[in-house]
Amino acid sequence: MKKTVLTFGLISGAIMAAMMFGTMLFIRNIGFDKAEIVGYTGMVLAFLLVFFGIRSYRENVGGGTISFGRAFAVGALIMLISTACYVIAWEIIYFNFARDFIDKYAAHMVEQVKSSGASQEAIQAQLQRMKTFKDLYNNPFFNAAITFLEPLPVGLIITLISSLILRKKDTDAGPSPSREPAQRMAA
Repeated sequence: MKKTVLTFGLISGAIMAAMMFGTMLFIRNIGFDKAEIVGYTGMVLAFLLVFFGIRSYRENVGGGTISFGRAFAVGALIMLISTACYVIAWEIIYFNFARDFIDKYAAHMVEQVKSSGASQEAIQAQLQRMKTFKDLYNNPFFNAAITFLEPLPVGLIITLISSLILRKKDTDAGPSPSREPAQRMAA
């Protein structure tokens, strides 16, 4: 299981990290809203390797069969490795190349509140929330925890769906109720 999980997890993580680096290079051109769409699309594409990893495990290790629980465990481990790669990539980007990211993001969020026609009170409340968030976000542990939570729901959903689709019971475990009685006796 270790080889399958590591192989597919690291490939998926490399895809997510590459998508993040690419998105951050063009974030000024595409804006935060489109960058978010591109980011989550990249996550879905990268997490497709969960499906292929479970299928590979089923065919190569499980002899063509896999239970839902084992499929979910394999998929969850692939997803966790991929998510860890995503977190590491973001920590490198944020603390080395994009220290002003949170300031730009805060300005974007405040601008959204202003453009929605909110009152000055609401704008000030958003400013205060963003200031608090910025203080927390500059802590590497908080930053990593928040970053870990970004792809987690997407990965869990894809792992659950993949596990349901790919589960396959051993059909040679015993007599099938659809066999004729004479065929059962011959078997």
